[in-house]
Amino acid sequence: MPGILLHLLAAALYLSLALHFWRTRWRGPALDQPPSHLGAMERGWLLIAIVAHGITVATELFGGGHMRFSFAVAVSLMLWLALAFYWMESFYARMEGLQMLGLPLAAVGALLPLAFPGQHLLVNTDSPLFRAHFLIAMLAYSLFTLAALHALLMMAAERSLHRGRLPRIIANLPPLLTMEALLFRLIHIAFALLSLTLLSGVFFSEALFGQALAFNHKTVFAVLSWLIFAGLLLGRHLRGWRGQLALRWTLAGFVALLLAYIGSRFVIEVLLGRSA
Repeated sequence: MPGILLHLLAAALYLSLALHFWRTRWRGPALDQPPSHLGAMERGWLLIAIVAHGITVATELFGGGHMRFSFAVAVSLMLWLALAFYWMESFYARMEGLQMLGLPLAAVGALLPLAFPGQHLLVNTDSPLFRAHFLIAMLAYSLFTLAALHALLMMAAERSLHRGRLPRIIANLPPLLTMEALLFRLIHIAFALLSLTLLSGVFFSEALFGQALAFNHKTVFAVLSWLIFAGLLLGRHLRGWRGQLALRWTLAGFVALLLAYIGSRFVIEVLLGRSA
């Protein structure tokens, strides 16, 4: 029961903070005020939510003396890391808009393990290679999640500009060039982590199973995602890709990355009702 209450507490904190931002940043007279960074109260509020969510993730992952990593835990962990990175990054950059997308999603992520309590046990979890591979992969997932949310905001802003109608909510976002610079900063860091994930996966597989890399759906989609983001970064540096083209490539790479693990676990656990 205490575990369930902690899930509910984390979700309630995220949703109440999202409602607070909506009332104080995104509606009525607040839209006419100059954009502002997170206040001390807001930052503390978000930190408490992140800590509560983090405890639920750790409990789901390591409860019972074994490491369990289901579809729901994967989504919850990915969103938790994304919000933790957002909290740290908010000290240095304006990230308006991500609150209204990220906080409700994080609330869903905090509750998801209650709705889908998967029992998929991971093997070789004592291996340092596995732990490094797992940590790097989850960091890459979380940063690409932030990048995808950021891309969705930019797409909405660009379409509003092209239509000649800029809703007041969109007008309160940072300038598109600023948002684009932050987007590619996220993608560069996440791409480096994804590259390390694939590389560490090769060494991990070689050490434990005697083969460099298993050819399965996870490998195919992970490599496909890497190729998409590599193409995007090359296009950016060599041809100056930006705007809708860059945003579409970002979302395509993120979808491929989701299919690499979370999509397959969703099919196995939710659609097929199996744990392995």
